[in-house]
Amino acid sequence: MTIFSNELTAGHWAAAAAVFLLAGVIKGVIGLGLPTVSMALLALWMAPVRAAALLIVPSLVTNIWQTGPRASFGAVLRRIGGMQAGIVVGTLGGALWLGAPGGAWASVALGVALVAYALWGLTGRQLHAPPAHEWWLGPLVGVATGLVTAVTGVFAVPAVPYLQALGFQRDSLIQAMGISFTTSTIVLGIGLAGNGGYPMAAVGSSVAMLVPAIGGMVIGTWLRQKLPVAVFKRCFLIGLALLGGYMTVRAIA
Repeated sequence: MTIFSNELTAGHWAAAAAVFLLAGVIKGVIGLGLPTVSMALLALWMAPVRAAALLIVPSLVTNIWQTGPRASFGAVLRRIGGMQAGIVVGTLGGALWLGAPGGAWASVALGVALVAYALWGLTGRQLHAPPAHEWWLGPLVGVATGLVTAVTGVFAVPAVPYLQALGFQRDSLIQAMGISFTTSTIVLGIGLAGNGGYPMAAVGSSVAMLVPAIGGMVIGTWLRQKLPVAVFKRCFLIGLALLGGYMTVRAIA
C-alpha cells in the first residue's frame, strides 16, 4: 500500500486505528488533542517524522470540519488572521532551520508547558489578552506556535492558551482552534514535503486513518454538546494536563 506497509504488522495497523479513534474522541470533546495523542502514541513503534506524515490527512480533515459554522467563520478569522500569518512564517522557517519533527527535549518542553498552563487554569485564574495588543500578540504567538509545530508536530502551544485568553465563548473557541490547527496542518505538510519527510506514498496510509479519526470526533462532539460549560472547561484543562504529562513522561522514560 505505502512505504509504511512494509514496516508495520497488521497488529500495528489496528493499534494505529485505535490511536486515531481515541484521538478523535478527545478532539471532539475539547477541540484539540489529535496530533498530540497521535504523535505520542504512534511514536511507540515508528519514527516521529513518519508519525507526523501519517496524521496529516486525518488532522487536516478534522480541523477543517472544526472550522464551522460558516456564519461565524469570517468574524473569527479576522480576529486571529495575524496569528495565522505568524504560524505560516514560524512553521516554514522552523522546518527549514530545524528539520523534521523530533527531539526528546522539545517534547519535554511542550509537555511541561501544557501541564503548567492547565494547572494554572484549574486554579480558576484566567489569562486575558487586551484587544489593543492583539495586533502584535497574535503574529508573535503564531510564530512561536509555528516553531513548536516544526519541532514536535504538535500545534497546541502557545496557540491554545492565547486563543482562550481572547475570551471566545465555547463554540467560537473550538472554531478558532480549528482554523489555527488547519493552518498548522497545511503548513506542516508543506514543511515535511520540503524536508523529504512526506513522500506521496504516505498519503494512502494517512487517508486510511480518516475513518477512525472521524468516527472518534463524531462521538466526542456529541459528548461535548451534552456537557455544561463549567464541565467543558474543566475537561478542556484536565485534557491538556493529561496530554502534557504523558508527553513529558514518554520523552524522559
